[in-house]
Amino acid sequence: MLGQKTYEALIWLDFDDDVFDEDDPDTDFGFSKDIEKPKTLAHDVAFKVFEPKDIQRQQDEMIDEVNMILSMRKEDAAILLRHFRWNKERLLEDYMDKPDAVLEAAGLNSTSENLPRLETISGFMCDICCEDDVGLESFAMKCGHRYCVDCYRQYLQQKIREEGEAARIQCPSDGCGRILDSHSLDLLVTSDLADRYRTLLNRTYVEDKDIFKWCPAPDCPNAVECRVKKSQLMRIVPTVECRCGYRFCFGCPQTDHQPAPCELVKRWLKKCADDSETANWISAHTKECPKCQSTIEKNGGCNHMTCRKCKYEFCWMCMGLWSEHGTSWYNCNRFEEKSGSDARDAQAKSRTSLERYLHYYNRYANHEQSAKLDKEIALKTEKKMVQLQSASGMSWIEVQYLHSASQSLQLCRQTLKWTYAFAFYLARNNTTEMFEDNQKDLEMAVESLSEMFEKPIAELSDGKLKVDIMDKITYCNKRRLILLDYSAQTLSDGKLDPACVGFTQLYSLQYTDHASVGKWTFNDNL
Repeated sequence: MLGQKTYEALIWLDFDDDVFDEDDPDTDFGFSKDIEKPKTLAHDVAFKVFEPKDIQRQQDEMIDEVNMILSMRKEDAAILLRHFRWNKERLLEDYMDKPDAVLEAAGLNSTSENLPRLETISGFMCDICCEDDVGLESFAMKCGHRYCVDCYRQYLQQKIREEGEAARIQCPSDGCGRILDSHSLDLLVTSDLADRYRTLLNRTYVEDKDIFKWCPAPDCPNAVECRVKKSQLMRIVPTVECRCGYRFCFGCPQTDHQPAPCELVKRWLKKCADDSETANWISAHTKECPKCQSTIEKNGGCNHMTCRKCKYEFCWMCMGLWSEHGTSWYNCNRFEEKSGSDARDAQAKSRTSLERYLHYYNRYANHEQSAKLDKEIALKTEKKMVQLQSASGMSWIEVQYLHSASQSLQLCRQTLKWTYAFAFYLARNNTTEMFEDNQKDLEMAVESLSEMFEKPIAELSDGKLKVDIMDKITYCNKRRLILLDYSAQTLSDGKLDPACVGFTQLYSLQYTDHASVGKWTFNDNL
C-alpha cells in the first residue's frame, strides 16, 4: 500500500472468520500474497498506525487516480470522494451511470466554466453587507453567487474555526448547495485558517472510514487502521496500540479491556454504575420481603415488619409469617417454621448473588485504582532509576529493568482488572475453573513482582535481585499472554449459550446443536 507505514505489531487472523473481506473494495491487506502466514496468538488482531502525512498521502493518491480517470479538476475529484466517503469504486460506478445526478448530489452543480477568482466588478453590490464601494473586491464560485471578499472571509472563519466544518462548506447563498473547494478557500483565507481547514479534512477522512480511528491519547495525531468488523466483536477483543504507546479497543471507546468483549464491558460498566455505590450498604443493612422480594431497611427496634409494597407482615429475625408468632414479639422461637425457612432460602440466594457481585467488583475496583496511578508510578520509577544509578554506579541502560518492571505491572494489572468483569458473567464449569487458575497464576506473579519493585534502593542495587526482577517480568508477561490467548481462543469458537438472548440477538449467532455449546457459558441474567 503506497505511502503507508506498517506498525511492527502487525499480526494475522484467519480469513475464514470474516475479519477481512476479500470482496471489499477498500480491502488492502498491505502484504504480498506469497508471504507465508506467521504463527500468532489468538488474542491478537492486525492493525496499522498512520501519521498525519501518511493520511494526507492516501487522500492525494486517490484524488489523483479519480482525476486521471474522470478528467476533472483535483478539487472537484476531492469533493466527489468525500461525498462517497472515499469509496472510489462506488463513485466511479455511479458517475459512469448518471454523471449529472452525481455531480448535483455532491454539490458540484455549476453555471460557469470559468475558474473561481477574485474580481472587481463595476456596479457590484454585496447582498450580505449591501456595500457597493468603487473597487470593492468580490468572489464567486462556479455557481455564480457573488459576495464581497470580507463577507466571504467572515463566513469561512465562522464555518472553520467555530463550527469545525470543512468537507461540506456550502455557498453562502440560500438554496445553493455548491461545495467550497480547496482552490477557492486558498484565494480567500490566511495560511493559518487554511491549515486548520486541511486538518479538519484529514479528520473527516478518518471519521468517514469505519476501518480507521484516531488514537484517543491526548495530543496524539496518529490514526489506527483495523479491519475487524462489528459482527466479530463477541469473538474478538480488537486491542490496538499506537506508536505513542497508548493501548485501546478499536471496537468501542474504552481503553484496553482484554479479555472481556465490548458488549460484556458495556454491561459490566452499567452494572457498576447502578450497583456498586450502594451494594455494600444494602448487604449490611437490609433484607428482602419474603413475598415480593422488595428490599427493606429496618429503621426501628420492633421485629414486626410490614412491607410497604405488598403489605406482607413478617418477622425481621426469622423472616416467617408474623401471624405464626403469637405474642412472641421480641423473642422469635420458630426458626424452623416452614414459612420462615422458605423466606430464608430466598434471601440467602439473593444475598449470595449480591456477595458474588461484590467479590468481583471489589477486585476489579482494586486493579482499577492501581491503573489510575499509572502516571504517578511512571514518575516514581524514573526517580527511582536516577537514585539507583547514583547509588550503585550503574549506567542508565543498566537501570532500565525498573522501567520494564513498571510497564509490565501496569499492563498486567489492566488485564487482571477486566478478567474479573469477564469472570462475573461466566457460569461455573471445568473451563471457567481453568480460566481462574490462569488468572490466579498471573495475579500471584504480579504481586510478587510488585513486592520486588517496591524494595528500597539499597536492595535494588543487588545484582541477584535485578536478575530475579527481570525473570519475574518475563514470567508475568508470559502468564498474561497465556491467559489472554486461552480466553480469546475459546471466545473465537462463537458458541455461546443459546439461553443468552441478549448476546445471540445482538450478534446474530446461529445454534443448531444445543449439545455442542462452546466452552464459555454466559450468565445473561446478571
